[in-house]
Amino acid sequence: MNAAEGNGRPLLLVVACALIDPDGRVLVAQRPPGRPMAGLWEFPGGKPRAGESPEAALVRELEEELGIRTHTSCLAPFTFASHPYDDFHLLMPLYVCRVFEGIPRGREGQVLRWVRPAELEALPMPPADRPLVAMLRDLLGP
Repeated sequence: MNAAEGNGRPLLLVVACALIDPDGRVLVAQRPPGRPMAGLWEFPGGKPRAGESPEAALVRELEEELGIRTHTSCLAPFTFASHPYDDFHLLMPLYVCRVFEGIPRGREGQVLRWVRPAELEALPMPPADRPLVAMLRDLLGP
């Protein structure tokens, strides 16, 4: 990519997690009304705070958003998305997590849903999340 392709957009780092249950289903959250991209389904996660590692941020975000506990050692780096939005360029590492304590609950007004990897393709998702679906399907099967 040459410098002109960056268009001066700031880089935004957001970490995300594909939580996987014992049946091989993936947890997705629907963005609540009033938020950007409301109604779209996404992988849970969020922005690291200053000085916070991506893994520590994800552990914190999963507890804040879903009320579940996990550890950095339970997060396996899987892939990432790099996507230019109008106002920023998103870099989003996606981790896989199969080990967590608690039952996920939407603590920020979001609807949660466990879905099979093949079902992800039918859900409306943000453009950055879309390419991750095929990789999860390859990892987990249909």
